[in-house]
Amino acid sequence: MKRVLIVLTGLLFLCGAAYAKDYEVKKKAGDYDVEIRIDKNPPVVGKNNMEIEIKDKSGKYVTGAKVVVEYGMPAMPGMPAMDYKTDAELKGDEYRATMDVSMSGSWNVVVKITQGDKTSKAKFSIDAQ
Repeated sequence: MKRVLIVLTGLLFLCGAAYAKDYEVKKKAGDYDVEIRIDKNPPVVGKNNMEIEIKDKSGKYVTGAKVVVEYGMPAMPGMPAMDYKTDAELKGDEYRATMDVSMSGSWNVVVKITQGDKTSKAKFSIDAQ
């Protein structure tokens, strides 16, 4: 009986890992509703693919914006601040970008949305492992 319980527990754990959701963040950026999905949960050291869905007040997709993802880690004793930037490309109704996180720890992420002469920002943090 104990052996069956251990096997079932292991199977449940594996099934849960196989169906783990993406890392998701929903933010307000000015007049926009922004949903950000990262393909790894939790985000990891290395490449993390990001999908960014931007909708206006009426719920329509915003596809004519310039979207830039800035991510960084503040300076720590013996280590300078790390700041990176990548442009997001429009694919269908979503923007896609890749963050290449260089070390584990807490990272600040800013998604900048520029349309015309107006820039809005969605800010959040991730803990890379």
